[in-house]
Amino acid sequence: MKHIRIEVESGVGMLTIDRPERFNSLDVETAQDLRRAGLQLARDRAVRAVVLRGLPGMFCSGADLKFIRAGGDKGQLQYLTPAARPVPSGPGEVFKQILEYLHSTISEIRAAPKPFLAAVDGSCAAGGFGLAMACDLVFASERATFEWAYAKTGLSGAESSTFLLPRLVGLRFALDFVFLGQRLDAQAAQRARLVSGVLPTEGFEAEVMAVARRLAAGPTRALGMAKALINEAAGVDRLGYHLDRELENLIRSADSAEFSEGIDAFFAKRAPRFPEP
Repeated sequence: MKHIRIEVESGVGMLTIDRPERFNSLDVETAQDLRRAGLQLARDRAVRAVVLRGLPGMFCSGADLKFIRAGGDKGQLQYLTPAARPVPSGPGEVFKQILEYLHSTISEIRAAPKPFLAAVDGSCAAGGFGLAMACDLVFASERATFEWAYAKTGLSGAESSTFLLPRLVGLRFALDFVFLGQRLDAQAAQRARLVSGVLPTEGFEAEVMAVARRLAAGPTRALGMAKALINEAAGVDRLGYHLDRELENLIRSADSAEFSEGIDAFFAKRAPRFPEP
Protein backbone atom coordinates (compact mmCIF):
# COMPACT_ATOMS: atom_id res chain seq x y z
CA MET A 1 0.00 0.00 0.00
CA LYS A 2 1.46 3.28 -1.15
CA HIS A 3 0.28 5.77 1.51
CA ILE A 4 -1.05 3.51 4.27
CA ARG A 5 1.22 1.58 6.62
CA ILE A 6 0.36 -1.26 9.00
CA GLU A 7 2.50 -2.48 11.88
CA VAL A 8 1.60 -4.92 14.67
CA GLU A 9 3.44 -5.00 17.97
CA SER A 10 2.44 -6.78 21.20
CA GLY A 11 -1.19 -7.12 20.12
CA VAL A 12 -1.45 -3.47 19.02
CA GLY A 13 -2.11 -2.68 15.37
CA MET A 14 -0.82 0.67 14.12
CA LEU A 15 -2.50 2.12 11.03
CA THR A 16 -0.60 5.14 9.69
CA ILE A 17 -1.71 7.57 6.98
CA ASP A 18 1.53 8.54 5.23
CA ARG A 19 0.88 11.11 2.50
CA PRO A 20 2.70 14.24 3.65
CA GLU A 21 2.87 15.88 0.23
CA ARG A 22 -0.95 16.24 0.34
CA PHE A 23 -1.31 16.88 4.11
CA ASN A 24 -2.45 13.27 4.64
CA SER A 25 -5.55 13.87 2.50
CA LEU A 26 -7.24 10.95 0.77
CA ASP A 27 -7.50 10.31 -2.94
CA VAL A 28 -9.28 7.16 -4.17
CA GLU A 29 -6.23 4.90 -3.92
CA THR A 30 -5.46 6.03 -0.38
CA ALA A 31 -9.10 5.66 0.69
CA GLN A 32 -9.17 2.13 -0.76
CA ASP A 33 -5.99 1.21 1.08
CA LEU A 34 -7.29 2.74 4.31
CA ARG A 35 -10.42 0.59 4.07
CA ARG A 36 -8.35 -2.53 3.35
CA ALA A 37 -6.06 -1.85 6.30
CA GLY A 38 -8.96 -1.00 8.61
CA LEU A 39 -10.77 -4.25 7.79
CA GLN A 40 -7.60 -6.26 8.24
CA LEU A 41 -6.86 -4.87 11.70
CA ALA A 42 -10.50 -4.87 12.83
CA ARG A 43 -10.94 -8.55 11.98
CA ASP A 44 -7.53 -9.95 12.96
CA ARG A 45 -8.13 -11.68 16.29
CA ALA A 46 -4.44 -11.41 17.18
CA VAL A 47 -4.81 -7.60 17.13
CA ARG A 48 -6.45 -6.56 20.39
CA ALA A 49 -6.30 -2.75 20.02
CA VAL A 50 -5.70 -0.42 17.06
CA VAL A 51 -4.06 3.01 16.86
CA LEU A 52 -5.05 5.20 13.90
CA ARG A 53 -2.52 7.96 13.32
CA GLY A 54 -0.93 10.29 10.80
CA LEU A 55 2.64 11.44 10.55
CA PRO A 56 4.17 13.59 13.29
CA GLY A 57 2.65 17.06 12.94
CA MET A 58 -0.41 16.10 10.86
CA PHE A 59 -3.34 13.72 11.27
CA CYS A 60 -5.66 13.92 8.25
CA SER A 61 -7.32 16.70 6.25
CA GLY A 62 -10.04 14.54 4.67
CA ALA A 63 -10.71 14.11 0.95
CA ASP A 64 -8.04 15.47 -1.40
CA LEU A 65 -9.56 18.64 -2.89
CA LYS A 66 -6.80 18.94 -5.50
CA PHE A 67 -7.63 15.41 -6.72
CA ILE A 68 -11.33 16.28 -6.80
CA ARG A 69 -10.79 19.56 -8.63
CA ALA A 70 -8.74 17.70 -11.27
CA GLY A 71 -11.67 15.36 -11.98
CA GLY A 72 -10.62 12.31 -9.98
CA ASP A 73 -9.63 8.92 -11.37
CA LYS A 74 -11.40 8.40 -14.71
CA GLY A 75 -10.69 4.67 -14.60
CA GLN A 76 -12.43 4.40 -11.25
CA LEU A 77 -15.43 6.36 -12.51
CA GLN A 78 -15.65 4.00 -15.51
CA TYR A 79 -15.39 0.95 -13.26
CA LEU A 80 -18.17 2.15 -10.94
CA THR A 81 -20.57 2.97 -13.78
CA PRO A 82 -22.81 0.37 -15.51
CA ALA A 83 -21.83 -0.12 -19.15
CA ALA A 84 -25.16 1.17 -20.45
CA ARG A 85 -24.75 4.56 -18.79
CA PRO A 86 -22.39 7.41 -19.67
CA VAL A 87 -19.49 7.91 -17.28
CA PRO A 88 -20.60 10.59 -14.80
CA SER A 89 -18.63 13.74 -14.23
CA GLY A 90 -18.58 16.50 -11.66
CA PRO A 91 -17.08 16.83 -8.20
CA GLY A 92 -19.99 15.03 -6.53
CA GLU A 93 -19.14 11.77 -8.30
CA VAL A 94 -15.45 12.14 -7.43
CA PHE A 95 -16.30 12.70 -3.77
CA LYS A 96 -18.49 9.59 -3.96
CA GLN A 97 -15.51 7.55 -5.16
CA ILE A 98 -13.58 8.47 -2.03
CA LEU A 99 -16.36 8.55 0.54
CA GLU A 100 -17.77 5.11 -0.23
CA TYR A 101 -14.46 3.60 0.90
CA LEU A 102 -14.05 6.01 3.80
CA HIS A 103 -17.60 5.47 5.08
CA SER A 104 -17.03 1.72 4.96
CA THR A 105 -13.90 2.17 7.07
CA ILE A 106 -15.81 4.23 9.64
CA SER A 107 -18.55 1.58 9.87
CA GLU A 108 -15.89 -1.07 10.44
CA ILE A 109 -14.23 0.96 13.22
CA ARG A 110 -17.53 1.37 15.08
CA ALA A 111 -18.44 -2.31 14.69
CA ALA A 112 -15.00 -3.74 15.56
CA PRO A 113 -15.08 -5.79 18.79
CA LYS A 114 -11.93 -4.09 20.06
CA PRO A 115 -10.79 -0.57 20.98
CA PHE A 116 -9.73 1.85 18.24
CA LEU A 117 -7.64 4.83 19.36
CA ALA A 118 -7.05 7.98 17.29
CA ALA A 119 -3.65 9.58 17.89
CA VAL A 120 -4.08 13.18 16.67
CA ASP A 121 -0.82 15.10 16.37
CA GLY A 122 -1.41 18.22 14.29
CA SER A 123 -4.32 19.24 12.09
CA CYS A 124 -7.52 17.17 12.15
CA ALA A 125 -10.19 18.55 9.80
CA ALA A 126 -13.18 17.56 7.65
CA GLY A 127 -12.94 13.84 6.86
CA GLY A 128 -9.98 13.52 9.19
CA PHE A 129 -12.17 14.91 11.96
CA GLY A 130 -14.86 12.33 11.15
CA LEU A 131 -12.31 9.51 11.19
CA ALA A 132 -10.97 10.57 14.59
CA MET A 133 -14.43 10.96 16.12
CA ALA A 134 -15.38 7.46 14.93
CA CYS A 135 -12.66 5.98 17.14
CA ASP A 136 -13.43 4.84 20.69
CA LEU A 137 -10.73 6.97 22.30
CA VAL A 138 -9.06 10.10 20.94
CA PHE A 139 -5.74 11.37 22.26
CA ALA A 140 -4.39 14.73 21.11
CA SER A 141 -0.92 16.17 21.30
CA GLU A 142 -0.56 19.70 22.64
CA ARG A 143 -0.19 21.01 19.06
CA ALA A 144 -3.31 19.26 17.70
CA THR A 145 -6.21 21.27 16.26
CA PHE A 146 -9.76 20.18 15.42
CA GLU A 147 -11.98 21.75 12.77
CA TRP A 148 -15.20 20.69 11.05
CA ALA A 149 -14.14 22.75 8.00
CA TYR A 150 -16.68 21.56 5.40
CA ALA A 151 -18.53 24.87 5.23
CA LYS A 152 -15.34 26.66 4.12
CA THR A 153 -15.83 25.15 0.68
CA GLY A 154 -19.64 25.02 0.69
CA LEU A 155 -20.04 21.35 1.68
CA SER A 156 -22.67 19.82 3.95
CA GLY A 157 -20.46 17.42 5.92
CA ALA A 158 -19.83 13.66 5.80
CA GLU A 159 -17.59 10.90 7.22
CA SER A 160 -19.88 10.47 10.26
CA SER A 161 -19.24 14.04 11.44
CA THR A 162 -22.91 15.12 11.52
CA PHE A 163 -23.89 11.86 13.23
CA LEU A 164 -21.26 11.61 15.97
CA LEU A 165 -20.68 15.29 16.75
CA PRO A 166 -24.02 16.01 18.53
CA ARG A 167 -23.75 12.68 20.36
CA LEU A 168 -20.32 13.63 21.69
CA VAL A 169 -20.79 17.30 22.55
CA GLY A 170 -24.56 17.99 22.54
CA LEU A 171 -26.77 19.81 20.08
CA ARG A 172 -25.92 23.41 21.04
CA PHE A 173 -22.14 23.01 20.89
CA ALA A 174 -22.41 20.99 17.68
CA LEU A 175 -24.29 23.82 15.98
CA ASP A 176 -21.85 26.42 17.34
CA PHE A 177 -18.90 24.37 16.07
CA VAL A 178 -20.38 23.88 12.60
CA PHE A 179 -22.02 27.26 11.97
CA LEU A 180 -19.29 29.47 13.48
CA GLY A 181 -16.40 27.59 11.89
CA GLN A 182 -14.49 27.17 15.13
CA ARG A 183 -11.00 25.70 15.19
CA LEU A 184 -10.31 24.15 18.58
CA ASP A 185 -6.90 23.64 20.09
CA ALA A 186 -6.28 20.43 22.01
CA GLN A 187 -7.28 21.82 25.40
CA ALA A 188 -10.54 23.29 24.09
CA ALA A 189 -11.31 19.99 22.35
CA GLN A 190 -10.83 18.16 25.62
CA ARG A 191 -13.13 20.56 27.46
CA ALA A 192 -15.75 19.93 24.79
CA ARG A 193 -15.31 16.15 25.29
CA LEU A 194 -14.09 15.63 21.74
CA VAL A 195 -10.88 14.07 23.01
CA SER A 196 -10.08 11.65 25.81
CA GLY A 197 -6.83 13.30 26.83
CA VAL A 198 -4.14 15.79 25.85
CA LEU A 199 -0.54 14.60 25.96
CA PRO A 200 2.79 16.41 25.55
CA THR A 201 3.95 16.61 21.94
CA GLU A 202 7.35 15.27 22.91
CA GLY A 203 6.89 11.58 23.54
CA PHE A 204 3.28 11.65 22.24
CA GLU A 205 3.47 8.39 20.28
CA ALA A 206 5.04 6.52 23.19
CA GLU A 207 2.30 7.73 25.56
CA VAL A 208 -0.48 6.65 23.18
CA MET A 209 1.19 3.29 22.63
CA ALA A 210 1.35 2.75 26.39
CA VAL A 211 -2.44 3.19 26.58
CA ALA A 212 -2.95 0.89 23.57
CA ARG A 213 -0.74 -1.82 25.09
CA ARG A 214 -2.69 -1.59 28.34
CA LEU A 215 -5.94 -2.07 26.43
CA ALA A 216 -4.44 -4.93 24.39
CA ALA A 217 -3.56 -6.68 27.65
CA GLY A 218 -7.14 -6.28 28.91
CA PRO A 219 -10.27 -8.42 28.46
CA THR A 220 -10.77 -7.82 24.74
CA ARG A 221 -13.91 -9.94 24.48
CA ALA A 222 -15.61 -8.16 27.39
CA LEU A 223 -14.55 -4.72 26.10
CA GLY A 224 -15.94 -5.62 22.68
CA MET A 225 -19.27 -6.57 24.23
CA ALA A 226 -19.34 -3.33 26.23
CA LYS A 227 -18.60 -1.34 23.07
CA ALA A 228 -21.49 -3.03 21.25
CA LEU A 229 -23.88 -2.27 24.12
CA ILE A 230 -22.77 1.37 24.30
CA ASN A 231 -23.18 1.67 20.53
CA GLU A 232 -26.71 0.31 20.87
CA ALA A 233 -27.56 2.67 23.72
CA ALA A 234 -26.27 5.66 21.72
CA GLY A 235 -28.21 4.72 18.59
CA VAL A 236 -25.09 3.89 16.58
CA ASP A 237 -27.05 1.12 14.88
CA ARG A 238 -28.39 3.98 12.71
CA LEU A 239 -24.89 4.99 11.58
CA GLY A 240 -25.06 3.13 8.25
CA TYR A 241 -28.30 4.87 7.28
CA HIS A 242 -26.90 8.26 8.31
CA LEU A 243 -23.67 7.73 6.35
CA ASP A 244 -25.80 7.13 3.25
CA ARG A 245 -27.70 10.37 3.94
CA GLU A 246 -24.41 12.25 4.44
CA LEU A 247 -23.13 10.93 1.11
CA GLU A 248 -26.31 11.91 -0.75
CA ASN A 249 -26.23 15.44 0.61
CA LEU A 250 -22.50 15.93 0.17
CA ILE A 251 -22.81 14.93 -3.51
CA ARG A 252 -25.58 17.52 -3.93
CA SER A 253 -23.58 20.24 -2.21
CA ALA A 254 -20.41 19.32 -4.16
CA ASP A 255 -22.28 19.79 -7.46
CA SER A 256 -23.59 23.21 -6.40
CA ALA A 257 -22.46 26.72 -7.25
CA GLU A 258 -21.49 27.14 -3.58
CA PHE A 259 -18.84 24.42 -3.80
CA SER A 260 -17.61 25.74 -7.14
CA GLU A 261 -16.98 29.13 -5.51
CA GLY A 262 -15.70 27.56 -2.30
CA ILE A 263 -13.04 25.40 -3.94
CA ASP A 264 -11.93 28.26 -6.22
CA ALA A 265 -11.53 30.47 -3.15
CA PHE A 266 -9.69 27.71 -1.28
CA PHE A 267 -7.01 27.36 -3.94
CA ALA A 268 -6.83 31.12 -4.53
CA LYS A 269 -6.37 31.57 -0.75
CA ARG A 270 -9.11 34.16 -0.53
CA ALA A 271 -12.42 34.48 1.29
CA PRO A 272 -15.26 32.80 -0.63
CA ARG A 273 -18.13 34.88 -2.03
CA PHE A 274 -20.96 32.37 -1.91
CA PRO A 275 -23.88 32.99 -4.28
CA GLU A 276 -27.45 33.48 -3.09
CA PRO A 277 -29.24 30.15 -2.51
